[in-house]
Amino acid sequence: MAKALKPSRNLFEHELQDFLAFVWRPRLGPRLPNRSAGEGWHQDWFAALPWKRLLQWALALWVLNLLALGPLALSAASAAGAQHRLDMHNIPWLHALLWAPLVEELVFRYGLRQPAKAFWLVPLALPAMLMGPKWPSMLLVAAGILLCWWLHGRRRASWWPSWRWHAAYRRGFPVFMHLSCLAFGAIHLHNFSMDAAPLWLMALMVAPQWLTGLVLAWLRVRRGIGAAIALHAIFNGGPLLLVFIVLTLTGGQVPSP
Repeated sequence: MAKALKPSRNLFEHELQDFLAFVWRPRLGPRLPNRSAGEGWHQDWFAALPWKRLLQWALALWVLNLLALGPLALSAASAAGAQHRLDMHNIPWLHALLWAPLVEELVFRYGLRQPAKAFWLVPLALPAMLMGPKWPSMLLVAAGILLCWWLHGRRRASWWPSWRWHAAYRRGFPVFMHLSCLAFGAIHLHNFSMDAAPLWLMALMVAPQWLTGLVLAWLRVRRGIGAAIALHAIFNGGPLLLVFIVLTLTGGQVPSP
């Protein structure tokens, strides 16, 4: 059972150090301060969230994307002849703040701590993610979440993998974690409308999402899926709020670049 970091290491810079160490050498522990050890579904989903700390992480990502990765991604998109699909006059609030954070975390990061459940949760959540927030996809996601909660505590059932399987997963966890972040970045290529482009340009176009995926993976492992969903929603909301403010101040006119 993973232990929590000492409360004395509850500063943002200490979490940043732990994140960098996690990226260099991913592992399943320890937990962050003020997060109870264990795998209880309530702790995983509904543990008290450190909103101030989540805002700090969101701010750090916004600043880094604004000053470095964002311009890099825009330059790569321009070189590839790609156009972003976002309609400035039809901001997808529901999709960005509720649907995408929930369903993308279920697809790409829930299984990092619950690998056995990922075998059936991902086949439910992935089609829902691709369909968007429609009634059939919502029912798929709801069924997957309810099944996750219902199966909690039934690890000794015959369908649950053996401890040898878990030991093998722990050894391969760094590979699974980084693959999940690469896949998370790659899925956001759908945000662009483009013809064929070199692979290295496409990688640069989704560099902001790749970095955000690393932070979300670390947070999912260290604190829980609820915290990852919350940070995902906050991160998505910042740029959309900025666009909304700009459109409001300019009377709905998109400023020229």
